[in-house]
Amino acid sequence: MHRFSRIPSFGILGTHPPTPCGIATFSAALSDGLEAKGASVTVVRVADEFPSARINVIGELVNGSPKSVAACSELLNQNDIAVIQHEYGIYGGLDGEEVVQIMAGLHVPSIVIAHTVLKDPTPHQRSVLEAVAESADQVVVMSEAARLRLGLSYAIDRNKVVTIPHGATVPHSATQRRPRRPIILTWGLLGPGKGIERVIDAMASLKDLPGQPRYLIAGRTHPKVLAAEGEAYRESLIEQARCLGIAASVSFDPVYRSAADVIALVQSAAVVVLPYDSRDQVTSGVLVDSVASGRPIVATAFPHAIEMLGSGAGTVVSHDDPDALVSALRRLLTDPRIAGSMAAESRELAPTVAWPVVANTYVALAQRLVGARLALT
Repeated sequence: MHRFSRIPSFGILGTHPPTPCGIATFSAALSDGLEAKGASVTVVRVADEFPSARINVIGELVNGSPKSVAACSELLNQNDIAVIQHEYGIYGGLDGEEVVQIMAGLHVPSIVIAHTVLKDPTPHQRSVLEAVAESADQVVVMSEAARLRLGLSYAIDRNKVVTIPHGATVPHSATQRRPRRPIILTWGLLGPGKGIERVIDAMASLKDLPGQPRYLIAGRTHPKVLAAEGEAYRESLIEQARCLGIAASVSFDPVYRSAADVIALVQSAAVVVLPYDSRDQVTSGVLVDSVASGRPIVATAFPHAIEMLGSGAGTVVSHDDPDALVSALRRLLTDPRIAGSMAAESRELAPTVAWPVVANTYVALAQRLVGARLALT
């Protein structure tokens, strides 16, 4: 095989800051991580109402525009390798099928990062992901659960699929001053499906604890939820806490935070809780960031949590077992040994998901793919 020794240049396609979504955050962090390794990185971002000021954004994809689709392919072709963030809801066409046309116009090797791998996709969702994978030189997933699901449920060449963990910023210090009232924290963009109702219900059973723990829900309402129904979901949660008589123990903090401020917030928590409704989720950036910050975690039994917390960094509870959720939270808030053991395991896992390590893996993968392509010419 032809050896490609220099660091390849990367063209990344996907949402990108200031778009408020997890994939945009991931895209920016990956871009920054690659640049820190000496790679040249340019970005084509999916256009929305939020203009970007980031200097490496060289173009915008206008969904539904054949001219823009063709221009996007050409901008990506100016690099050694193209990286496509795949999520059904961010590209044009039914189930984001326009991304298939973009990939058909690529002349350089491509890496597709599959952020969502559905257990029970519609026939069209399945065909879109299979077409994207067929065009790609490599498909990256971020958990073994996702890799196994792709292999079992989709007509995709298993040799094309590789697992690279979701990256995270690992804090320089593992210590953070914590407030007098222990914080139970859920954070991220707010919207139905996050399961926050479960924890509010649990707080009613924890109000007897001497430390008077506080449940903090940090994050803005997801822009798509905001556009569709305003703040109705947030208001329903506030009303739920009021009706249970625990309004003083449930706080909502919708302010925007920088990445550094988010890390500080997570480190200040006694426990992070991910009570998601999904039984299907194979990638959670919030989960990985919480582990990287060295906090004990309680999560419902979605696949990524089962996989990542299995070594002891947290507790996984059934979606349909409110008593188990209460018990897990109570144990972490009252037994420092258990909380300390989980936090220590999180800190042990943190280096494996640090962005410098993850970026190195992408560089090595890109070198291999570019070298293989050159060997064919």
